Amino acid sequence: MTTTGKLLDMAKKMAEAAAVKAIEIDVPMVIVICDANGNMVLYNRMEDSLLASMSIATNKAYTAVALKMSTDTLTDLAKESGQLFGITSCDNGRMVAFGGGFPIIENGKIIAGIGVSGGSVAEDMSVAQAGLDALK
Repeated sequence: MTTTGKLLDMAKKMAEAAAVKAIEIDVPMVIVICDANGNMVLYNRMEDSLLASMSIATNKAYTAVALKMSTDTLTDLAKESGQLFGITSCDNGRMVAFGGGFPIIENGKIIAGIGVSGGSVAEDMSVAQAGLDALK
């Protein structure tokens, strides 16, 4: 799934599943899928989503591939007592240290990332997980 067309097809499938979940929980979201290099592949801003979610979702997807971990994993690491305290000011402030961003792994290799923003952390994570589940 590393060719552009296949990655775009995968991203469309994920974004559709994520959007269905967002509609189900009645929270308009921004859903972003980026490639393994952090470049945007798909951007979906649902009507009436928060304007701030545009950059937050993009940066969640980027963070997931840049650090090769889910953004909720980064939460404790980025706290003042954490090993990565200060990480959120790195990379021009693109690092997001709260849930809603996941790396997309195929055959043990990160091929992309998904970032979702618009609700609570739990809502963002559940919508992003719905996108991941669409690949199963």
